[in-house]
Amino acid sequence: MKKVVLVTGASAGIGKSTAILLAQNGYNVYGAARRMEKMQDLESYGIKPLVLDVTKDESIRDVISRILDEAGRIDILINNAGFGLEGAIEDVPIADARYQLEVNVFGAMRLAQLVLPKMRENKYGKIVNISSVGGKIAFPLGGWYHASKFALEALSDSMRIEVRQFGIDVIVVEPGATKSEWGTIATDSLMKVSGHTAYKELAAKTHKAFTKLSTGLAEPIVIANLVKKGIEAAQPKTRYTVKDMNSRALFILSKLLSDKLMDKLIMSQIK
Repeated sequence: MKKVVLVTGASAGIGKSTAILLAQNGYNVYGAARRMEKMQDLESYGIKPLVLDVTKDESIRDVISRILDEAGRIDILINNAGFGLEGAIEDVPIADARYQLEVNVFGAMRLAQLVLPKMRENKYGKIVNISSVGGKIAFPLGGWYHASKFALEALSDSMRIEVRQFGIDVIVVEPGATKSEWGTIATDSLMKVSGHTAYKELAAKTHKAFTKLSTGLAEPIVIANLVKKGIEAAQPKTRYTVKDMNSRALFILSKLLSDKLMDKLIMSQIK
């Protein structure tokens, strides 16, 4: 039988590429996102698009109920929905910070809560949480985004141990800089939030650094292939990280250097 997959954030970028790749490889894929109009083309791949707002519990429950009614189970959940809120911690309105965590953390965990009972019953399941290099290393003016990804990593670690006894795997995928709408949304919010505050000089330098990074980004299919590798492994790794040189170097240096030396390294890249 085809494995049943729910991919969130399937309207663009990593989510869309992952949904298409899995559908092309024999999975029964449901793609979910807020923007139905951005998912109409998924139907040509046999993907079933569903409207989902991960900040609304009723929307989450409706999506899970519909898939269970139609397919009888959800074998694989890919928590990809998310966005990046940039700006100094002092500048970001708390309401916006809460929304960042609602989307990137609470929405993902609520979906996990609702798929786990059937997975436990079937003694099989895969939950893939799309984190980030920013779930391990924090940069200035991205504190609330990093907080959401650090939290997602910690929750994944706890859940992995809790559900292993039921035949369920929890896998974290950590993309580096990837072509998607994320970058545009993040840089726009950076200048809007902190471009005219006490942090405006740092914001301008960071914006310039983001712009430089916008060339040579990884294609979303690279991450999609990592997701596929993880869910098809008999004994998946706990984490799959994109092996670009920048991400690899950052991970290594973060383990070798003191916090203060890492701060200096990060600031040297921004300047």
